[in-house]
Amino acid sequence: MSEVNRKTLMHRAMPLILGGSLVKQILVALVLGALTAYFAPQAAVSLGFLGTVFVSALKAVAPVLVFVLVVAAVANQDVHDETHMRPIVVIYLVGTFAAAVTAVVASFLFPVTIELVAEGAKASAPGGILEVLRNLVMSIVDNPVHALLNGNYIGILAWALGMGIALRKASNRSREMVNDISDGVEFIVRVVIRFAPVGIYGLVSNTFATAGFAALVGYVQLLLVLIGCMLFVALILNPLIVWFCTRRNPYPLTWMTLRESGVTAFFTRSSAANIPVNLNLCRKLGLPESTFGVSIPLGATINMAGAAITITVLALAACHSLNIQVDVFTAILLSAVAALCACGAAGVPGGSLMLIPLACSLFGIDNGTAMQVVAVGFIIGVLQDSAETGLNSSSDVLFTAAACLRAKRLQEEAAKKPL
Repeated sequence: MSEVNRKTLMHRAMPLILGGSLVKQILVALVLGALTAYFAPQAAVSLGFLGTVFVSALKAVAPVLVFVLVVAAVANQDVHDETHMRPIVVIYLVGTFAAAVTAVVASFLFPVTIELVAEGAKASAPGGILEVLRNLVMSIVDNPVHALLNGNYIGILAWALGMGIALRKASNRSREMVNDISDGVEFIVRVVIRFAPVGIYGLVSNTFATAGFAALVGYVQLLLVLIGCMLFVALILNPLIVWFCTRRNPYPLTWMTLRESGVTAFFTRSSAANIPVNLNLCRKLGLPESTFGVSIPLGATINMAGAAITITVLALAACHSLNIQVDVFTAILLSAVAALCACGAAGVPGGSLMLIPLACSLFGIDNGTAMQVVAVGFIIGVLQDSAETGLNSSSDVLFTAAACLRAKRLQEEAAKKPL
């Protein structure tokens, strides 16, 4: 085959690899996997190899992905952000932390177990908050190469943050190179994710053939906890935050953002793709463009309440499955740390799922077992990722509007005070 024909073949093959509806393909894989396990259980067990390959690919690319994304994000962050963005950032972070707390409480009230059947599915529980903090510090000072090779996400994040801060003073060309490397790794991740239907087909076939269809009940329970937490945050917690800022009925604004932003984001499953929708909605609400022009793209990166819920619920489901006893305060602390770190994977397909090993590592769960949890996340991702994106994206507009209305309220109150 000539070089020209080879390039032509690759050019035509890439849209087939990266194109198409991943949601529909995963749905087909779920159905085919269940049917294979029911009608040909022996063959279904052998098909588990496909799932093993997919999980191994995720395991290989995840540490590098987190490292380069965080380095690129920090190195290219604008250090001259205007101070009026501070209230919005604070609201974003409060919303994310509140979501993590909600997920912890729900996970303890409604504990869910999932099937973890691969080798090495062993873990040791941390002895308490002091031991957790000690392990956290030791993970931070780990050798960066060792951290990448062994999936030590705490060490990876620490070195990535330091490298990103150091590169802020680098030349524009150097930072562009970091962005190019980040784009290259993201491309590799997208290719791996495109094979998710094949991997999920193998995982579902093998799981149902070995553990029985009772495993499906566990996934239904897991989805109920995840979606229930997201609905609670969207309909109870977020309106409370808006009321605290505005001192007025928050639900008209809440319903508008859910209807005009959340529904679109639910089906696009991309906060980045929903940015134009959010910008138009902010204009419709009469918000200052100097504010929402910055806060909406920023929110697509750091406003990760949905990711906080996903990471926390799945990590604690792994703990329940492995009989790890974790006290509430330790779980809240560790899950909040993991949720805030999810900002580094914003905008990447399956970004929140790729941060699950970070949360699992804080509970003493090995990387191999954690990647099984990631695979479970992909299985339920048809609904989980859509709901997560809808919550994240709609709250970008909601919190931006709340901060602007808060500033207006404070100005009015100041004007009413006697001199």
